[in-house]
Amino acid sequence: MSESNDWLNKAREVLDIELEAIRAVRDDLDEAFSSAMEEMSACTGRIVLTGVGKSGLIGRKVAATFSSTGSPAFFLHPVEGAHGDMGMLRSEDLVVAISNSGETEEVNSILQSIRSLGIRIVAMTSDTGSTMARLADVVIRIRVPREACSLGLAPTSSTTAVLAVGDAMAISLMQSKHFGKKDFQRYHPGGFLGKRLRQSIRRLMHTENLPLAKENENLEKSLEVMNRGGFGVVFITSADNRLTGVITDGDVRRMICGKNWQLSDPAGLHMISSPVHAQPDQSAASVLDLMEEKAITVLPIVDHEKNIKGLIHLHDLLGKGKLKFSS
Repeated sequence: MSESNDWLNKAREVLDIELEAIRAVRDDLDEAFSSAMEEMSACTGRIVLTGVGKSGLIGRKVAATFSSTGSPAFFLHPVEGAHGDMGMLRSEDLVVAISNSGETEEVNSILQSIRSLGIRIVAMTSDTGSTMARLADVVIRIRVPREACSLGLAPTSSTTAVLAVGDAMAISLMQSKHFGKKDFQRYHPGGFLGKRLRQSIRRLMHTENLPLAKENENLEKSLEVMNRGGFGVVFITSADNRLTGVITDGDVRRMICGKNWQLSDPAGLHMISSPVHAQPDQSAASVLDLMEEKAITVLPIVDHEKNIKGLIHLHDLLGKGKLKFSS
């Protein structure tokens, strides 16, 4: 047998064992799972996952899945919990404790205190007669035929099975809440924003009714253009329509405070010359970086000859209100 085939056979053997484990746990699910889901559905607080070692790592992932699918959740490390972090818990929360043996001392040591707070506990363990199971209100048995580890020591199949059941919980709860695509987008603004920022500015910029004024036109007319545009800026152009400067509402405030101006002055006298600009084929991400660096809200978009092609506002990059950072 070649070394390549040997690696493939080993991998397939491990995956077969883990598939066997998930099938066994699926077939073993009973009314305890339904009871746990009723508890979660009725929970008006947060779902709190706890566990140590590999179980703790799985708990962190399951907590993240709950949170991202509309069920507020977080992970509580039992050792930190025993040293003050239990102060984060509220009586309306629900705790999901994970331990394969059900005899993990660090977890069991805080469950009694959690019960005293009036918090309901769901246990995920292979031993329904364990200490953790006795401390819980609902016990979901997750027992696998064997670990994928050839020594039977490293948690492999057992943690895979817990992760799969955790996913089943989160998705079942998500569906019961009718959590849809719009809700998912609200909880994942980075996904929407990432997609948007990969586009070129050409697809996002304004190209019509741009606030343009000639540099030899008087200031009064330029300010009228700025007011009509609604962007708080007017782009100043040369006689051949190339960008030469900008006047922003901030410039107007500073000008008024300085008192050294007349409405009859040419716009070019008060403009900011050689303004920061971008080009149509630049990515939205690079333009956002530029605007953040220069603290600019509105940016002119020009070609290589400085002919104005469009305008981009910071809100155009951020989705015009489509991003939601709070519920």
